[in-house]
Amino acid sequence: MAEKKVAKKVAVKKTTTKKSIIKKPSVAVLKEKVGAVKSHGGGFMMFIREQGVVGLAVGLAIGTAAGDTVKKLVTAFIDPLVQLIVGSQQGLQAASFTVEFAGRRGEFLYGAFISSLITLLAVAFVVYAIVHFLKLDKLDKKKD
Repeated sequence: MAEKKVAKKVAVKKTTTKKSIIKKPSVAVLKEKVGAVKSHGGGFMMFIREQGVVGLAVGLAIGTAAGDTVKKLVTAFIDPLVQLIVGSQQGLQAASFTVEFAGRRGEFLYGAFISSLITLLAVAFVVYAIVHFLKLDKLDKKKD
């Protein structure tokens, strides 16, 4: 037997509403709301000051620029020296070895890793030298 679907009619009730009247809040309510916003804003500013967020942001920006500069230094001066030592025009980036096992080949690009490691060490050295030379490591206040 096939089931018959019976559609039920739903009665829609029409209602009329009066236009809503917007009441102006009292001065006391407005002052309370403004005070709440100021306290949250003040708390946020206190958090930024106490946690050193601005210093972190400045350090991140300067660190990014310094890292990029050191990468260019490595590319311009250290990589050509490595090319002379390795004897390849592509330098250390192209250094690799291939392993063949059960008819499959795998190429290990160890040169790219070593090049990246050299860049990391150069960046770390330059940042250390700048911090030590400018005595920036002695600027932090001891916390109570």
